[in-house]
Amino acid sequence: MLNIHNLSIAFQGEYLFEDITFKLGLGDRIGLIGKNGAGKSTMLRILSKEQEADTGQIAAEKDLKIGFLKQDIDFDFGKTVLQESYEAFKEIKACESKLELINTQLAERTDYESESYNQLMIDLNEIQHQYEILGGYNYQGETEKILQGLGFRREDFNKLTDTFSGGWRMRIELAKLLLQNNDLLLLDEPTNHLDIESIIWLENFLKNYSGAVVIVSHDKMFLDNVTNRTIEISLGRIYDYNKPYTKFLELRKEMKVQQLAAQKNQEKQIQQTEKLIEKFRAKASKATMAQSLIKKLDRIDRIEVDEDDNSVMTLNFPVSITPGKVVIEMENVSKYYGNLQVLNNVNLSIARDTKTAFVGQNGQGKSTLAKIIVGEIEHKGKLTLGHNVQIGYFAQNQAEYLDGNKTVLDTMIDAANATNRSKVRDILGSFLFRGDEVEKYVKVLSGGERNRLALAKLLLQPLNVLIMDEPTNHLDIKSKNVLKEALKKFEGTLILVSHDRDFLQGLTDTVYEFKDQNIKEYLGDIDFYLEQRNLENLREAEKRTIITEKPKESNKQNYEDQKKLKSLNNKLSNIESKINQLEKGIKNDDVALATNYDETVSDPNFFEAYKSKKLDLEKLMQDWEAVQEQLDNFNN
Repeated sequence: MLNIHNLSIAFQGEYLFEDITFKLGLGDRIGLIGKNGAGKSTMLRILSKEQEADTGQIAAEKDLKIGFLKQDIDFDFGKTVLQESYEAFKEIKACESKLELINTQLAERTDYESESYNQLMIDLNEIQHQYEILGGYNYQGETEKILQGLGFRREDFNKLTDTFSGGWRMRIELAKLLLQNNDLLLLDEPTNHLDIESIIWLENFLKNYSGAVVIVSHDKMFLDNVTNRTIEISLGRIYDYNKPYTKFLELRKEMKVQQLAAQKNQEKQIQQTEKLIEKFRAKASKATMAQSLIKKLDRIDRIEVDEDDNSVMTLNFPVSITPGKVVIEMENVSKYYGNLQVLNNVNLSIARDTKTAFVGQNGQGKSTLAKIIVGEIEHKGKLTLGHNVQIGYFAQNQAEYLDGNKTVLDTMIDAANATNRSKVRDILGSFLFRGDEVEKYVKVLSGGERNRLALAKLLLQPLNVLIMDEPTNHLDIKSKNVLKEALKKFEGTLILVSHDRDFLQGLTDTVYEFKDQNIKEYLGDIDFYLEQRNLENLREAEKRTIITEKPKESNKQNYEDQKKLKSLNNKLSNIESKINQLEKGIKNDDVALATNYDETVSDPNFFEAYKSKKLDLEKLMQDWEAVQEQLDNFNN
């Protein structure tokens, strides 16, 4: 499918990777891993042909279709969710335009026996055949299925994309890629904007995907569940094993132990040989033997032990001043987005020096409550911050909070004050922005580098309360561990929004579960919360939230409801049966026109009947939509 040979690329005189060779084959589901800045996103851009390598070749199969989900996307506004999603079907949409044009001409013309009219009928048949082959009769249903899998509700389909956040727009872009039947999918951090249910759906989709997939992700569970091969980029080299992430780590560890043992044995042999050379050199009769040993030593292929890139950021959050005993107090806090209520009369008290986790599905109000606390959005109800409270806020989407046209250094200098401006370069160095890297523009930084910069900015402001919304998005595993240790040592108050159980484990002492516009308190850490819910992990917790809600509604249906539901289903089946009959009739007419035109058009009533069938089909499709909408409203 794709052969990569001796690929190299350098930035500012240093190689990101050098002389890398590997192959991608059908059915490969590759986890591309490495620390932030190792070159993972660059590799995806090169594979997608968005960027050229300095040296090396990429040989691809003819007509190979590649889909690339980037961390940052350009988005055209003014379209609905469905309209934007349908952009995945350019060939189908082009066929629809042609069919519409031909049908318009056929309806307006009366020269049924002319050669040009005959040619229109031939064109119509060919385009309809092409339309069917491309999946023109199925693409709308497939689009709705994938959008719902990624978390969209049916009532969202006709809303403008402008009204959705960047994370939801990223889901639309992902949906378009999954609909395109690409041979190779390149996914850069696809789970960052997904809730647990959508991640599970995406896992199942990718497991059954017939093409090849290359995924950049720091979600260990996602990589283990989806991938069958792991490629790590480290210090300019790659390590390639046909194993998912966790098994890859075990193999890498075993291999390094074997390399160390082999290197140790080789060193012993070399030392013994060197001693013999020194011994024989002193004797003229043994000089020939000494020269032979020297040549043997020169021919030895020295065993090298794979190097690990152990450079990590250093992080410590100092507390500014001691606040009052209660840092945040809420009474009857509610929040509406238009007619949608997200929070309903929430009462919450956060005490000084506590560490609190907000958990639950996306859309349940976790980030909303965090933004209310920092004063970013308006709300109903009373919110009181305690005496001397100074809040540091880490937002979920750093792309919206950092100016892409500033350099890393300028971003920090602008956020600094007179007392800490002189420390900016030292702080950046501790976050692995060294030398010329501080002159990089924010817009060219990877997601992980942006997160590191946002963390560095937090150190420039006085704080005693930290509110962090999904801070581990984009961070590599080593950086996650550094952040976790820093938060453990933090002597202030912490509020943490996260889906990452590994990260939350042992970090917080109170958990608030967000569900159905309300919150529920669990006085313990994340393991206590899961124990109380009698669940093994967060995925199961959020999965069960959805599963247990639907039967409640169906149980409430009375006899009249069941009768109405049965009547609607019968009506829908009846309409679908009539649609199938009409479509078969129209198709038979098309075949007759294409294969036996003269005899067919000799019937004076043919075209009138043909047109009548088309009109009846259009009316039945409208009836079907109306009944289906009634069913959807009934079930919801």
